[in-house]
Amino acid sequence: MSISILVSYIFLGLSLAAPIGPVNSARLDKGIKNGFWHAWIVGAGSMIADAFFMLFVYLGMVNFLDIPIVQTFLWLFGGFILIYSGVESILGVNKVNLTISRKKDSLTKCFFTGFMMSITSPLSILFWLGIYGSVLAKTIQMNGTSQLLVYSCMIFVGLTLWDVFVAGLTTGFRKFLNDTSLKVISIISGASLLGFGLYFGYQGLKALFHF
Repeated sequence: MSISILVSYIFLGLSLAAPIGPVNSARLDKGIKNGFWHAWIVGAGSMIADAFFMLFVYLGMVNFLDIPIVQTFLWLFGGFILIYSGVESILGVNKVNLTISRKKDSLTKCFFTGFMMSITSPLSILFWLGIYGSVLAKTIQMNGTSQLLVYSCMIFVGLTLWDVFVAGLTTGFRKFLNDTSLKVISIISGASLLGFGLYFGYQGLKALFHF
């Protein structure tokens, strides 16, 4: 097992976590408004959900997710979670300022925000089934099953590094913000979450009513 191969799997984890989506939008929003630990804990919740997806793929339990009613439920419930979070961010914009924002959200709430956004996201599910499933197939083909757990752990290391990086980034940005810019960021983040939520909801309704 070479170091270069392990590093390549860490970079794979980074690349899986990096695309801008609902979780990263929420992570930036919570981090800039509340600080490092709030951004980190959103990512931690998301990573726990990612671990479940990896486990499902690892154990071959993906067929359960192919059931149409399960997919429809995930679209609709995921849409609800994102719309709720987006509306909450936008409507609460007048309550946001640098003095009180650190007290605004509890760490527990931030954790479950990240977890629920990931665990109910069909995009996350399809992403992990496609990418991680392909990684497992390639790893088995090249190295057998003996190293699967090690390579999976390296992917998770990459996810963790990205979480720490984004949390640190939002903490650094926060030093240059004023109340007005903080509110603008809150509105943009909320609109982003709302947009994803409406898309998820539309896909769920489309699947439910077959239009």
